[in-house]
Amino acid sequence: MRSTKLWRRLPAGLLTTDIEPELQLQVSGTHFAPSDTMRRQEPLSPRRKHRNFSAIMASRDSAHIEITPEVLLKAYSCGIFPMAESADDPALYWIEPELRGIIPLDGFHVPSRLARTVRAEPFTVVCNRNFEAVIDGCAEPGPGRSRTWINGRIRTLYRKLYDIGHCHTVEVYDREVLVGGLYGVSLGRTFFGESMFHRARDASKIALVHLVARLRAGGFKLLDTQFITQHLKSFGAAEVQRRQYHKLLADALVGEADFTVFPLATPLPGDVAVARAVARSK
Repeated sequence: MRSTKLWRRLPAGLLTTDIEPELQLQVSGTHFAPSDTMRRQEPLSPRRKHRNFSAIMASRDSAHIEITPEVLLKAYSCGIFPMAESADDPALYWIEPELRGIIPLDGFHVPSRLARTVRAEPFTVVCNRNFEAVIDGCAEPGPGRSRTWINGRIRTLYRKLYDIGHCHTVEVYDREVLVGGLYGVSLGRTFFGESMFHRARDASKIALVHLVARLRAGGFKLLDTQFITQHLKSFGAAEVQRRQYHKLLADALVGEADFTVFPLATPLPGDVAVARAVARSK
């Protein structure tokens, strides 16, 4: 799931990736200083904050260019994704990290304390019940995050993806109160983790365990976290070079996976979620 945006200077030119014309936008050599915009509530390590990412940046005029769900899916298939500078800024920027965060699904690790918590089922976990509430949770300020990157265009775009079955949520409830969750994009056998949040201890971690259990059972091959944090590293997340990531992505886009392999509205038992998440392929 996305973390602090760090940028480096780019030469002027055109985005020449083989994608839809709407993404062939003029970019400039603008330099952005590190931002405090966070995609997660957990802070990044100091070393992580000083790494640079390559960013494909649309001009400010792109605020008036329509990006359709189809264009957005094509962008994901090419390894890029959109971000906004803040909730109040209508412009979107196309991002392609030099180092990409992934969680190898066959190497997912659940710390023993968390495994006990998931099995104890302190919360109810369901999927695709309330997209708006999840994105509200991901957008709200939190410790170390005074601003949000989720603007109105992001909300609208991902709601449209949700409506056509390419965006999904994992939601964690304490009785009827949403206390954590995540959302992301599915395409082929790839799941692109977008953002996660928690209002109760371990709620976002429990959501991640249930997500991985569902992805593995549904035939997914790649879980893209875009960036990684120390928090995600505890689950087995790692960084790969852009070239290696594109090879992994190309392979995972072939074929179809099934996010609905388990009923969306019926909670998966905690012991089953843990067992499915950490089972090793034979």
